Amino acid sequence: MRPPAVVVDVGWVNGLAAIRSLGRAGVDVHAVDHRRSALGFRSRYARPLLSPDPQDEDAFVSFLESLELGAPAPIFPTHDEPLNAIARAGERLGERYLFPFPRWDVLSRIQSKRSQLEAAEKAGIAVPRWATTSSAADELGYPVLVKPSSTEGFKRRFGRQAFRCETRPEVERAFAEAEEYEPLVQEFIPGGDEELYTLGSYLAADGEPLGLFCGRKLRQTPPGVGTCRVGEAVWVEEVVDQGLRLLRELRHTGLSQVEFKRDPRDGAYRLMEVNPRLWQWHGLATACGVDLPRIAFEDLAGERPDPVSMNGRRRRWAITLLPGERPALQRPPYVDAVFARDDLKPALVQAARLLRR
Repeated sequence: MRPPAVVVDVGWVNGLAAIRSLGRAGVDVHAVDHRRSALGFRSRYARPLLSPDPQDEDAFVSFLESLELGAPAPIFPTHDEPLNAIARAGERLGERYLFPFPRWDVLSRIQSKRSQLEAAEKAGIAVPRWATTSSAADELGYPVLVKPSSTEGFKRRFGRQAFRCETRPEVERAFAEAEEYEPLVQEFIPGGDEELYTLGSYLAADGEPLGLFCGRKLRQTPPGVGTCRVGEAVWVEEVVDQGLRLLRELRHTGLSQVEFKRDPRDGAYRLMEVNPRLWQWHGLATACGVDLPRIAFEDLAGERPDPVSMNGRRRRWAITLLPGERPALQRPPYVDAVFARDDLKPALVQAARLLRR
């Protein structure tokens, strides 16, 4: 008998996409979130489970320990806070769960943006110019980005992934506010959102890539430093090769997104970040024949699948409707992040919430 799967943090479209991928494959999916409003709870493929907030780490881990699953279950955290909490509790949870990410002693390095940049430099991969002191901003040239090296909790606190700063006082203020997150300052690479390219992958424990996807963002919310609103599948060999080389340098196995930005000044693909988990628009990979949650589940459950790469379709993905934003309609066929003919309730709930605003 197949084990169930657990998807953690299902408030938005990345968790919803994972639930659907696994549910459509016939997997019993337990959806865990600390918010009753979580969109993934509305999916027909989910068994909703209300948990403590992952910020209360001991209560959250104890909750996961208490679940009656019947067999060790693959677990898929979709954001950094639950991912880190689960990884830190690997010894407590290791008999109950199967992990699509490395042990904490490896993962903790991957979760440091500074370590990511250092690893990329060691592997000969282009990176933006960066420094760990605010005084370096003048030399880098404005605008600059002030980013957390330790990202856990940063976005929840500040509502953004980084501070874009135009002056030295703004940099000093951003460093002061982000002090506990080990901030670093980084040059802003010119070019629009469409220059942001992604390698999405699943690497088995022996390092073999069992699933490879490549695509780029076309639009972010907010523009410049935000999350994907519209994405497109496109295979770029240099992005794939650099991403795999970096993952091996970091000793990463499991699910991940590696993001680069193409620098129009010299054409180099410069590292932006590594996310060692499912990312917001991984549903596009599934639509292109690389169903990463299912691939990871099968590998962890002892049903190792044959390696696959995206099927060449230049498809698009979009969050069509967002509050306070113009609709992001795309030419069909495209993948809507919320609407699905076989799972209508999440889209109906989202539409009702938009109408109430």
